[in-house]
Amino acid sequence: MPTLDWLHKQQAIKAAGRVPYRLLNAESVHGQIDTGAADNWLIQGDNLEALKALLPFYAGRVKCIYIDPPYNTRSAFEHYDDNLEHSQWLSMMYPRLELLRELLAEDGSIWVSIDDNEAHYLKAVMDEVFGRGNFVTSVIWQKRVSPANDAKLFSSDHDYVIVYAKQKTGWSLNRLNRTELQNSYYKNPDEDPRGPWNSVTYTGNKKREERPNLYYGIVNPFTGATVFPPETLTWRYGQDTHNKNVAENLLYWGKNGNSKVPRFKMFLEDAAPVVPRSVWAASEVGSTQQSMTEQKVLFSEAFGTPKPELLLERILHIATNSNDLVLDSFLGSGTTAAVAHKMGRRWIGIEMGEHARTHCLPRLEKVIAGEQGGISQAAGWQGGGGFRFFTLGQPVFLADGGIDPEIRFDTLAAWVWYQETRTPWKVSPCGTAPLTPALSPQAGRGGEGAMPGTPVLGVHEGKAYALLYNGILGDRRPQGGNVLTSAVLDALKALLPDHAGPWTVFGESCRLSPRRLAAEGVRFKQIPYEIKAR
Repeated sequence: MPTLDWLHKQQAIKAAGRVPYRLLNAESVHGQIDTGAADNWLIQGDNLEALKALLPFYAGRVKCIYIDPPYNTRSAFEHYDDNLEHSQWLSMMYPRLELLRELLAEDGSIWVSIDDNEAHYLKAVMDEVFGRGNFVTSVIWQKRVSPANDAKLFSSDHDYVIVYAKQKTGWSLNRLNRTELQNSYYKNPDEDPRGPWNSVTYTGNKKREERPNLYYGIVNPFTGATVFPPETLTWRYGQDTHNKNVAENLLYWGKNGNSKVPRFKMFLEDAAPVVPRSVWAASEVGSTQQSMTEQKVLFSEAFGTPKPELLLERILHIATNSNDLVLDSFLGSGTTAAVAHKMGRRWIGIEMGEHARTHCLPRLEKVIAGEQGGISQAAGWQGGGGFRFFTLGQPVFLADGGIDPEIRFDTLAAWVWYQETRTPWKVSPCGTAPLTPALSPQAGRGGEGAMPGTPVLGVHEGKAYALLYNGILGDRRPQGGNVLTSAVLDALKALLPDHAGPWTVFGESCRLSPRRLAAEGVRFKQIPYEIKAR
């Protein structure tokens, strides 16, 4: 597959691996943190580092990612430096897309808002990161309802939302609810007791020579004339099905029975939800003007170029279900998190600037208090729930590759587990509450057999993992702490008596011989040298 090249691309490709793994510090709790709100996190900090910090806990768990990155329009926003040179913009996006892909669930999707300045280049980069075969569509959003008369050439009336699935073959979407306008097309001119209906053509798209069984005469009950499909076409149904349709009064010959061919009745009560289309009108999902109005109600002034809540509501309706996890790593004013919260989704939002506190935090506090802007009334939102506010802490690993002595067992355990299995662990980095259950049994979450409060991290694909760190066995002496001895190995195996497979044990040192390790099916890895710092 052809790929896009740009200045310093190789450095961009390696950038995600160079990002240090940092702690997430829980600064405050807002509202009620019950099971449904345990994963609602607002994070202040550089989104590249924050995404790396999330990997040990959320890799493969996020159902929908929506991001609205800076458009690189060569204009400066108050809260963003959007005037990035083209190659710098691509280098900024590439590592973030890589980490976002790792966080995305196998049945998840990513939606990226963008305009013409970088849309086509972004498509090429996302083809590379997510796979060209996983491209779903480019939605055209009508962001402006009136022309920009000060435009030098064209009035820019639309943006794109580029959509990719993690695995397109396993991804499905939710169709849209029918609107009043769509339902208004259903009438009942013949007073059918089954209620309003609309009609569709009774002819098929097959040619007569391809399906001769679909070519036959039909009697018009009003005129007695026998009619055939026009030109070289056929009917949609075979004769047996046609006879059933006649018996059930499903054919319509016009108000006076003078139609040349019948039409087929489709009743409103049987009408299915609507398949999403790729052009979204402002009248359906809001415009930039509407989002600016929403912002002014919340903040007395608008933030940058926010997206309307209706736009995010449609995206999350299509891509998620209740309690699914949503992530926005360019949170802006907090619209994605606000809409997700009102729709009963779990959410993670990342913002780097001080406006994470001055805009996102108060907006989300208003949401849990029951603010009635945006989609609140349509969603029946009355308030409730809660979220945690995080900041990025110190790196887990020192510059020389050593482990910061202040790092707790759970933090290092989560990283070791992710490093070895590429699945998320089960303990919250803030240490205040366990994370909610994984989205699927295959997600890992510490592995079957994980034992909190012990060195056993769990079992993944038949292999058990253990970490001897910070005196997890009670003290730091060789016979009871961070060193693998015969007594420690016996204690580990006693914790998982039914496990007959291999073990991987991390510790500061090992007192067992290579022969003994091989006989016991144990691979020892020394801390910190065999823990990848990045």
